[in-house]
Amino acid sequence: MSLKRIREENPLIHCMTNVVVTNFTANGLLALGASPVMAYAKEEVADLASIAGALLLNIGTLSTEEVEAMMIAGQAAMKNQVPVVLDPVGAGATAFRTEASLKILREVDVAVLRGNAGEIASLCGMDASVKGVDGAMEGDTIELAKTAAKQFSCIAVVTGEVDVITDGTHVHTIYNGHPWLTKVVGTGCLLGAVVASFIAVARHDILEACVDAVAYYGIASERAFARTNEEGIGSFQQEFLNQLNKMTDQSVAELKRTEQ
Repeated sequence: MSLKRIREENPLIHCMTNVVVTNFTANGLLALGASPVMAYAKEEVADLASIAGALLLNIGTLSTEEVEAMMIAGQAAMKNQVPVVLDPVGAGATAFRTEASLKILREVDVAVLRGNAGEIASLCGMDASVKGVDGAMEGDTIELAKTAAKQFSCIAVVTGEVDVITDGTHVHTIYNGHPWLTKVVGTGCLLGAVVASFIAVARHDILEACVDAVAYYGIASERAFARTNEEGIGSFQQEFLNQLNKMTDQSVAELKRTEQ
């Protein structure tokens, strides 16, 4: 019932995200049924994080000032029991990104850590290859996700060809999705905001909310590709937003391909 609840409650999602994806993220959240606010000034982030349904911290275009503002917002969210999603974009590519992500994980109660295998492995101190915002690693992604969840006391969402979601004990793998998602800038970043929306309305089981969010997202991409595969990536991007808006809880239940 997550989608129905999001559309009924219209949760405010405070997105501290990167400048490349702001518009796409806002439109994606509106298509889903959430209410986006993009705010970065340290003078106001605590006020907005305190009243939000969830807070997204995305380090895609990072600066020292933004790290400071994220810490202020994250700590305000903690005080008001607002769940926080961290997307460590490009962690492992530079020491600055890695250390900023680890600082947030140390000092903010992050509910969900969402990234690709390379980013998550870098934060866990494992060998990984990160080029720009793209990352990969060799090895068992399930074990990586479990390690991250335990090390950082959060739910780990490791995305890739197969998505892995775990609280360190219970593991879900999701097989929905389409490669064209990698051809559109901001789809990974928007997923972090979608996860934030789902956990904003979760009553008890945040892990299950994350599973629903990632499956919903993957199904929307499959449906978008089916309608635009002869037209190309530009049409796919537009149709993807359409499908985020058209999806229902019933269609997610019928089409999701998951294992646990």
